[in-house]
Amino acid sequence: MLSLIANNLSDTQTIARIIANLLEAGSVLLLQGNLGSGKTTFIKELAASLGVKALVTSPTFTIIDEYDCGRLPLYHMDLYRLSNQEVNELHLQEYWRGIDFPLGIVAIEWAERLELLPETYLSLNFSLLEGSDRRRIVISAKGEQYLKIISCQRLLDFNV
Repeated sequence: MLSLIANNLSDTQTIARIIANLLEAGSVLLLQGNLGSGKTTFIKELAASLGVKALVTSPTFTIIDEYDCGRLPLYHMDLYRLSNQEVNELHLQEYWRGIDFPLGIVAIEWAERLELLPETYLSLNFSLLEGSDRRRIVISAKGEQYLKIISCQRLLDFNV
């Protein structure tokens, strides 16, 4: 587990760029945190770092946005408005298994609503530090490729 401090928006974007450059096809990012904690900001920069030129917004109402115009496809999901049953009915595992969709990066906001987790993933938990615009991003890894990411020296520079 790695606990990072993003002192400002620029730090959050830098962390997203570092991670984007280390991701491979089939990577899954599970993002958690309260409203306004930085999840969508992170994904916007992640998308830009993957070469997505389209406007990236949180798919709160569309649930899933697909971007296939970057280095790898990006599947951005937002589960905020859904019940657990509705999440299960989406069969999101088809995205991270590469069934019916090219393998890409799967980034899921409000991932705590998932009952069926992938075998491996990078978990990012965002929280605002009280009385400031600073954010704590706690990153944990399940799987060898993600353990390499959280040991990246450039990320360790943000470690607390």
